[in-house]
Amino acid sequence: MIEYTLSSLLEVAKDAAIKAGSTLIEQQNLARQVHQSEARDVKIIGDILSETIILESLQLHSSFPVLSEEAGTIGKINHKNYIWVVDPLDGSLNYSQGVPFCCISIALWKRNKPVLGVIFDFDRNELFSGIIGEGAWLNETPIKTSKIKNKNKAILCTGFPIRTNFSEEGITKFVKQIQAYKKIRLLGSAALSLAYVACGRVDAYMEENIMLWDVGAGCAIVKAAGGEIQINNCSDLLAPRKVIAKNSVLLLKDKIG
Repeated sequence: MIEYTLSSLLEVAKDAAIKAGSTLIEQQNLARQVHQSEARDVKIIGDILSETIILESLQLHSSFPVLSEEAGTIGKINHKNYIWVVDPLDGSLNYSQGVPFCCISIALWKRNKPVLGVIFDFDRNELFSGIIGEGAWLNETPIKTSKIKNKNKAILCTGFPIRTNFSEEGITKFVKQIQAYKKIRLLGSAALSLAYVACGRVDAYMEENIMLWDVGAGCAIVKAAGGEIQINNCSDLLAPRKVIAKNSVLLLKDKIG
């Protein structure tokens, strides 16, 4: 039986993310082409290109099953053991339009909890990574969450996933949840939003009906950077969930039941 260290597995994830990111930069003309568009969801060739590279790399250097946005589950899933959680291109629409808020997200989870994560913003060459209990980094520099305590001074990142309730009632409920914050930012990438919480660029992230591959790595990095996370439906890999992530001192009444 092969013995893995978390530091070696982090390097595996980082290497896979960098390889995929390089391809998305080098093959932009091809990768930005839309191959599927339905309602509010868009899939582009870049999603598939990136996923192929990541899966090949992860499977070459480890024996764990994978949950990936495009391919679904690969291998036998056992929540007691490690599982890779992959979003090969978070912010696909941004990428396809040339909006530089997109990234690659790779996480390792065990027992329905995050263990480590890597988020690669290939446009800015920013590699966020973290191992819970050991630390978090932006490239090679240690990072920590912010120290903002009050909601009225805090910056919140959020978004509208494709499963959002866009009715008048749904939007009103959403506004009530966010109106007490100083500023709101919708970047179009859940993973990058969480990376920004981890390094203190923003103070909190909250989103409903988001999928595990969107937030798997970000939750790991936020926690590794000293922040706090709340996430439901962890035992069901394919269920939409609500996620709250913040620094350790921000006072929020928001709770996940």
